[in-house]
Amino acid sequence: MRLSPSNFVFVITLFNIVVYHTGLFGFVSDKVENLFSWGGFLILFSILVILLILNLLVLFLIAAISIRLLKIFVIMGLIGNSIAVYFVTTYNIFLDKAVLGNVLNTQTSEAMSFYNAEIFLYLVFLGILPSYFVYRLTIVPSRRLGLVLKGFGIFAVGLLFLYLNSPTWLWLDKNSKYLGALAMPWSYTINTARAAADRIKYSKKQELLPPATLTDHNKTVVILVIGESARADNFSLYGYGRETNPLLKEQNILFVKAKSATTYTTGSVNSMMAHNGEIYTSHEPLPSYLQRHGVDVFWRTNNWGEPPMKIKKYQRAKELQKQCTGERCGFDEVMLTGLKEEIQSSEQEKIFVVLHTYTNHGPLYFDKYPEGFEAFKPVCKSVDLQKCTQESLINAYDNTILYTDYLLDKTIKLLEAINVPSVMIYLSDHGESLGEYGLYLHGAPNALAPDVQRNVPFIFWASDSFLKLKGVSQLSADKTQEYGDPNVFHTVLGIFGVQSPVYNVKLDI
Repeated sequence: MRLSPSNFVFVITLFNIVVYHTGLFGFVSDKVENLFSWGGFLILFSILVILLILNLLVLFLIAAISIRLLKIFVIMGLIGNSIAVYFVTTYNIFLDKAVLGNVLNTQTSEAMSFYNAEIFLYLVFLGILPSYFVYRLTIVPSRRLGLVLKGFGIFAVGLLFLYLNSPTWLWLDKNSKYLGALAMPWSYTINTARAAADRIKYSKKQELLPPATLTDHNKTVVILVIGESARADNFSLYGYGRETNPLLKEQNILFVKAKSATTYTTGSVNSMMAHNGEIYTSHEPLPSYLQRHGVDVFWRTNNWGEPPMKIKKYQRAKELQKQCTGERCGFDEVMLTGLKEEIQSSEQEKIFVVLHTYTNHGPLYFDKYPEGFEAFKPVCKSVDLQKCTQESLINAYDNTILYTDYLLDKTIKLLEAINVPSVMIYLSDHGESLGEYGLYLHGAPNALAPDVQRNVPFIFWASDSFLKLKGVSQLSADKTQEYGDPNVFHTVLGIFGVQSPVYNVKLDI
């Protein structure tokens, strides 16, 4: 089959709009009050025009440079679109900068958990077969100047149309972030570049925070447990109907309302570690700051997404598994392996431990807890969560909360056995959607994210010796307030008695 460059560009543009934008049209349908009104029609038509002029302009310019380059670009777009549509359709996600930043930060083991056999159907029918057609197609050469003029001519006509339909601008501007995160292939290409640029920007040399001093010389241990995808709604401590915290409810703990800074790991963990609570900051994070002032810092992780740190004791779960014995070495409690002995052997007065967990992360909730914690049945065992019943999905997730309860209780018992003034803090990085409003997992933009993706558990425990040291009988906080990630930095400084110009007592819970 033979086509002129102009006809090819028009055909592939229309194919792209019709086949790969069901997510975008679904979003518009949900957000426009009356899609079948004149105003709704103009909004939809304006979006179609924007997609047309953007794709046509780019493809005409590439065609003017090289027909071979045009084919390569289109084939790469078809393959990329097929994979992107799989994720948008299966998990109802937006391919914005935050999500693509998570992709850049994701390890292979996590990435593989999102795939099922259906992705191959998307890849074959929406990617490989159209790509093969493009590969076999003969595109007849044409005058380059004519292609350039056509591209800019279409662009000019499209802009004129949009200008004449200025009443749609307000709606388009309000939703531009989400529309851009669903437009193929620009959503994942442009936002990947933006996320990579941010990584480069914030990986540069960090600014040191001002000098600090320790106001007391009492031995104190703080263990910060960073949760993963744990939502407060499914903690019985917060009023959930099921008993998912049978062990923690027996402990003398304090828990407060909290909202995560973001709906994705990297942003929230960065916010926890930052003195200003920012998602990205050029200043050194909490572990580096404490290490620099004589605190013994341990970072143990079964996850990823932490900011760049300068600490001496950083260990991944895979390293700790070599020292671990028993059947549970493949779960989060592996991070407690040898921790008691490490803390006891430390010669420093202040010890700060971070345990970065993975227990509540989907979509395969059922494989995040050991045998014996499957109290709620039946459980969902598919990565395609839409195919699971709501009951089985919630059962699997609640079992992960039950295991989290056990892990936190075990951490508390470890601190009790050490018998020095100590505190455990637990805060999840973000929550999780379990099918509410058709959403699953996490990562929705803050402006659209349901409360379940941002309402997180924030729990404190303190040893009797710590309470005695501080002259109080129990932990307390203003429970009418809502706390979050920015409170971590200052609360830890307050526990250790760190005097610093950046310490903000108002943020110390």
